[in-house]
Amino acid sequence: ELVTCGPSATPRSGAAQGDADIIHNGAVAFTGDKIVGVGPTEEIMHRFRGEDTDLIDATGKTVTPGLVDAHTHLIWAGWRDEEYEMRLKGATYLEIMQAGGGIMSTVTATRLAAEDELKRLAKVRLERMLAHGTTTVEIKSGYGLSVEDELKSLRAIRSLNEELQEAGSGPRIAATFLGAHAIPAEYKGKENDYIDLICNEMLPQVAAESLAEWCDAFCDIRAFDAEQTRRILSTAKSLGLGTRLHANEFARVGAVQVAAEMGCSSADHLLVLEPEDIEALMVAGTIAVLLPGTPLGLGLGSYAPARALIEAGVPVALATDCNPGTCPSENLVLMISLACSQMKMTPAEAIVAATINSAYSLNRGEILGSLEVGKLADIVLWDAPNHRHLAYHFGVNLAEMVFVGGRRLQI
Repeated sequence: ELVTCGPSATPRSGAAQGDADIIHNGAVAFTGDKIVGVGPTEEIMHRFRGEDTDLIDATGKTVTPGLVDAHTHLIWAGWRDEEYEMRLKGATYLEIMQAGGGIMSTVTATRLAAEDELKRLAKVRLERMLAHGTTTVEIKSGYGLSVEDELKSLRAIRSLNEELQEAGSGPRIAATFLGAHAIPAEYKGKENDYIDLICNEMLPQVAAESLAEWCDAFCDIRAFDAEQTRRILSTAKSLGLGTRLHANEFARVGAVQVAAEMGCSSADHLLVLEPEDIEALMVAGTIAVLLPGTPLGLGLGSYAPARALIEAGVPVALATDCNPGTCPSENLVLMISLACSQMKMTPAEAIVAATINSAYSLNRGEILGSLEVGKLADIVLWDAPNHRHLAYHFGVNLAEMVFVGGRRLQI
């Protein structure tokens, strides 16, 4: 099967979310870094096969676009496995955070790490993602929470992206500033002073150095409220950054309404939703980025209402939320499987979510996320007889070959 996920003039929503445009016995041709032909194998072979053509036999296999992970926190130092055990014994995420653990534990370790060390650690995580078929990754800062350490984190992301693209040896990276991930300990009781720091110092420096193309914020209980979030995102937009938002992970504090009002490209998590929230996302055209690995890691037993979102016409994307606290997983195919088994998405809907819809959430839908003529040749060959096996045959890595920009990378 050739799973094209095209044509793709817009993100797929509603009934179209489940149309992955699969060509049985199909083929894709590319030259350089661009796709030049997609269609039935016989037709593509007739048009493109020649003495200088390399042929890869994918008989009995499945070929898809490269996966796009639209929400990760790969820049961090230090693990939090002890908190995982605490949660198993009954402590909640918010209780651990109040006791000085959670995000603050990672902030301490990340502040102590040098830029080169953060880059090295993120590179290892990216290599694991690539090995599981992910060819584009969004990476957030957010574990520095000071001017110096947020800039250090973003510079590490930029340096890593430049190195990988120059060598042609890794996934593409989209950088996001997440200084509004939590209130650092030194600003406890002075929350508005920290927001001043974000808006008056952090964001202007991020924009001046072109360190990120997106700004995100964690709008939730014991994080940032709606008005604080609105100010942060408004400042980011005035400086030319796109906006996305952590919304409704634990409680409804107006995050979805802020995302809709601000025209955010995505609202992510969305574990706690009411019909009016879903309606707001649909009207705004905001993409719902769902992160099923996080409720799995937290042991919540409940997931985002993917079916209600799809049926309401909200485009749904999938991402890992790879982070040290709640979802230390680099495997986006696992999220496809969880989306099916826990959120009742079909395999085709989940693949669309992890490719073209995720690409659109990162403003890259016109150049990647589907197998279409003129798009970048980011392609994965899977050891699977059809697309359903990506969800059905879980717990193993089925990726056999990964191409980024037409170049086959070592996995």
